[in-house]
Amino acid sequence: MTTRVPEPTLTVDELASRAGVTVRTVRFYSTRGLLPPPVIGPRRVGHYGPEHLSRLALIEELQHQGMTLSAIERYLDALPDDLSAHDLAVHRALVSTWAPDSAEEVSREELERRAGRPLPEEDLCRLAAMDVIADSSGGFRVDLSLLRLGVALLDVPISHGTILAARRVMLEHARATAQELTRLFRDEVWGPFTEGEDDPERVESMKALSAHMQPMMVQALVTAFQRSLKEELKAAFATGD
Repeated sequence: MTTRVPEPTLTVDELASRAGVTVRTVRFYSTRGLLPPPVIGPRRVGHYGPEHLSRLALIEELQHQGMTLSAIERYLDALPDDLSAHDLAVHRALVSTWAPDSAEEVSREELERRAGRPLPEEDLCRLAAMDVIADSSGGFRVDLSLLRLGVALLDVPISHGTILAARRVMLEHARATAQELTRLFRDEVWGPFTEGEDDPERVESMKALSAHMQPMMVQALVTAFQRSLKEELKAAFATGD
């Protein structure tokens, strides 16, 4: 069964508002090839969809990590062509694990504007259980790096308990992978690089290398996971065996 892709319905002004950027920024990214072109509708009006919104969020996160636009362009070019808006949201959520705290205090009205939809009490409870939002004196404290992914999960046709169980599994394995990669980097790269040296410039150079390697490692991990998951699901639900 083919999954129905949502039709692009956002104007450039609506896209910019939802993404928290300017229209000029959207158009600049488009000219750089960082965003796919809009779908041209009646009266030559361009319309944008969820993929554009997720790409803007990913670009913002990569910039927050200190990557230049040229580096971001190479990063996006290396992604598989068939990534959905949800896949891009996963990339952004994982990249953001190395970023400073991205939580903000927002009103319910602002939270729903950022989410792009009304959020009844049931949805708010589910987002809170996924650690996307928390109650605060001014409304809600929201983790903006996870908001779009959390909102997307609200429409997944499985139980809330299953989503939380899957989240626990992913967090456990992600932490174990991060620990192993950190150990490998420390022992095989950082140790030999600094051994016998007391040069602050060399230390700062290695720190900068570490910061730039993080998004690339995340990209490799996400891509490998997506391919492995497809293979495992295909094998698990194969018929006639």
